[in-house]
Amino acid sequence: MARLSLGWLKPPKAAPDGVMSLADHLRELRYRLIIAAIAITIAAILVAVFYDPFYRFLLEPYLQGKALILEKNNEQQVDAVLSGITSPLVLALMVCAVGGLVVSSPVWIYQIWAYLAPALLAKEKRYALAFLGAAVPLFLAGVAVGYLIMPQAIAVMLGFTPVAVGNLIYVDDFLKLMFQLMIVFGLGFIMPVIVVTLNLVGVVSAKALASARPYVLFGCAIFGAAATPGGDPFSMLALAIPMMLLFFIAELICKANDKRRAKRLGTDLVAA
Repeated sequence: MARLSLGWLKPPKAAPDGVMSLADHLRELRYRLIIAAIAITIAAILVAVFYDPFYRFLLEPYLQGKALILEKNNEQQVDAVLSGITSPLVLALMVCAVGGLVVSSPVWIYQIWAYLAPALLAKEKRYALAFLGAAVPLFLAGVAVGYLIMPQAIAVMLGFTPVAVGNLIYVDDFLKLMFQLMIVFGLGFIMPVIVVTLNLVGVVSAKALASARPYVLFGCAIFGAAATPGGDPFSMLALAIPMMLLFFIAELICKANDKRRAKRLGTDLVAA
């Protein structure tokens, strides 16, 4: 009787020098993607169990934004609605999926690091693990910032409503906009950690980062303008400015790491 074998799913064993063939890289990537997908699915199921309080929590920025609008003009109509028979189901699936993505962020961020880890030296792995500890809080901090600025963004965007015109806010469209904002902020906040990891691998040097600094800062501003779904200046600056500051911090860390690496190489040459 044939047994079900899951040997094909196991990641390949990394060589001591971290060198892997293309096929092994693809097997490693497949393994990491499957683990991340399983973690997101389990987290989404947990979110579904606590769907009602989680949904109320997500709707709070809309209620706060509506309150800000009514403070300025108590005659303006702002109502949340759903359209279509399937909209409630699609809304629930979307909330659970994005909630699962956020809740499982420690797992899939670790999978990103683990995919890069074979290319690191044993000493550098210790540093990379420390940066992994920074990536998860930074991602969650970015998600939190995207959530917290949403009421003000709503007030700014709906503030352009003409006189005698009401607003019907589709809840699924609103949450989709907020989810995009939260995920974009979260990914934007962990970009410096990825830069430092690439520096540890030897792909990016501090000198190259210094040369590219003006372009990176300009790119942060463009990314902030293009990636924020609302397109309002408040959201753009809330994303672009922290990314610029985090890039400066990442550049300083890369500079210190390059000095340490150069010193180590110099010591090895003298010893040889």
